[in-house]
Amino acid sequence: MALVTDLTARRLEAALATEQRRGRLPSVVAALTRDGSLVWRGYRGDMTGMSVRSPHELQYRIGSITKTMTAVLIMQLREERSVSLADPLATYLPEVRDAFGERTLRALLSHSAGMPNEPPGEWWERVDGVSFSELAARAAKESPRFDSGQTFHYSNLAYGFLGEVVARVNGRPWWECLTERVLEPLGMLRTSYDPFDPHAEGYSVAPYTSMLTREPATDTRAMAPAGQVWSTALDLATYADFLIAGHRDVLEEAVLAEMTTPQVGSEWGGLGTGYGLGLRLVPGGSGTLVGHTGTMPGFQASLFVDRRRRAGAVVLANATTGLRTDAIAPELLDVLQACEPSTGDVWEPAVRVPAEAADMLGVWHWGNAAKVLTWDGSVLQMADAGTGDRPEVFRLVAGEWRGVAGYHHGERLQVVRRADGSVDHLVCSTFVLTREPYGPVSEPG
Repeated sequence: MALVTDLTARRLEAALATEQRRGRLPSVVAALTRDGSLVWRGYRGDMTGMSVRSPHELQYRIGSITKTMTAVLIMQLREERSVSLADPLATYLPEVRDAFGERTLRALLSHSAGMPNEPPGEWWERVDGVSFSELAARAAKESPRFDSGQTFHYSNLAYGFLGEVVARVNGRPWWECLTERVLEPLGMLRTSYDPFDPHAEGYSVAPYTSMLTREPATDTRAMAPAGQVWSTALDLATYADFLIAGHRDVLEEAVLAEMTTPQVGSEWGGLGTGYGLGLRLVPGGSGTLVGHTGTMPGFQASLFVDRRRRAGAVVLANATTGLRTDAIAPELLDVLQACEPSTGDVWEPAVRVPAEAADMLGVWHWGNAAKVLTWDGSVLQMADAGTGDRPEVFRLVAGEWRGVAGYHHGERLQVVRRADGSVDHLVCSTFVLTREPYGPVSEPG
């Protein structure tokens, strides 16, 4: 383990200690990872209901961080072409056709399907759950709260449904799928459906006396894909590394990048938060942190990663309230960056320039706006001449240049050549670029 310096560790410990006191947390554990290695772990408070030598191996309930794992399973099925994110829910769950059947898997993943926050019935997190058939029968009497895509509307019910989609497509229960397809490949051996020793007891803290009351540890059954899982700080540090870099036996990094693309927001949330495909997005770090928070009776959790800086933070507590789940993991990442800044990627010179790019480089003009097209070793970059602002990035895909970042993301950059094979002009989504301002263009050779 590549440890942080003593000074950095002291500042991280101070931040965690402040959180424990402020939130009146019986216990709290944390871990930081960077560049694929655990760099720090800390804890504060020992009211866990169990004596352990290593608090970071102690299981805590992680609540809605479970949703990110359910989303990973759906994306695996998409990659295998077993499902499409455009598929309506009724394709897999005909029981809810009338109520929510036209809502797509993408909309459910991103909480933009307008489905109810909670499943009908008693407070599902505090009582033992019901079978999926019972859940579906109850939900069939409900109606959408918003049109699909209208706004972000967090839905635990949506993830109960997504877990059942995973089960039906795979032909075995959601938990078996999660174990075999995510947890075992990642080596998360202390992550489980029900707790096993050593595990923390969940507590609520009385508002006026600071006395502890033990909270129930329920089996949520059909709603398990929304928040059932128990894990440890060390296992979740491994999971954070996966969210940064991917894993060849789970999901590739490119698919995780897709999951972090903003899908939906809300008027009340403004630009302060968003949601991708099963992952929360919050501003911070190098730009955007991705991950999730979690709450269940007696427990709270926070996991966020800075994918550009390749750093992640995990914080787990055994109290129903008190942990700043949106803020504490990002705060620890800020402390790490302030004390020991990420060095970023190493610049390396290009080894070769592909023939398809060699005669495209240099200055081009869109009208009279000058653009500079350069090769950085793997992609073409086109930025405003002089300032380098507003860069566009293009990658060669199946013999064509496709936008992968910037305004023309997803568009084709067409190279128009003269009869002698030289480049005459470029076209991208009606934008014509010529070597001279408002230059003439020739017919394709």
